[in-house]
Amino acid sequence: MAQALVVGASGGIGQALVAALRARGDDVTGLSRCADGLDVTDEASISAALAPLTAPFQTVIVATGALEIRGAAPEKSLRGVEASALAAQVALNAIGPALVLKHALRLLPRDAPARFAVLSARVGSIGDNRLGGWYSYRAAKAALNQLVHTAAIEIARTHPQAVVTCLHPGTVATPFTAKYLGTHPAVPPDEAAQNLLAVLDSLTPAQSGGFFDAQGRVVPW
Repeated sequence: MAQALVVGASGGIGQALVAALRARGDDVTGLSRCADGLDVTDEASISAALAPLTAPFQTVIVATGALEIRGAAPEKSLRGVEASALAAQVALNAIGPALVLKHALRLLPRDAPARFAVLSARVGSIGDNRLGGWYSYRAAKAALNQLVHTAAIEIARTHPQAVVTCLHPGTVATPFTAKYLGTHPAVPPDEAAQNLLAVLDSLTPAQSGGFFDAQGRVVPW
């Protein structure tokens, strides 16, 4: 039986990923801030939460993140950029998942297939940015993409069968996005989870370090 770890298991997509992984027969460990005290902005809590786990884990998915932190909504213009909100976004949406990868790397097998994915967002794409706005969230996701891409290059040297990747789940109907859906089409969490796992399963080590959407298409950096 394959072992899978979902960090951020209490969120809408995280819960759906846990359910989908269990439905296919994986032995799933779910960790979250509310249930386990795992705060991705606190490296000590990441280390403490992962320390009891024993390798190997064939799949690790980081499903943490937030559009709003402490009431700071995505900026509509440059006038709305504040240092504290920008720093908070980077801490939660970029540094946090990178620290999870740092501490979870020991759980991935070195001589067998393994998959590590973080949930990124298309708005983090510099090449696809045509609307502007959302400075802090965009910057944090762009930073996340760079961190994961850089780590994938290093990890390929020690874990040649591993896939380390950024995934854009699409717009998912969860409390995370409730205020921003409008008329934008959204998919339910269970559908998003199935899409994400299908893409993750399809990727090869040659594609490690890439950025893919929920249909498996490459998202530009």
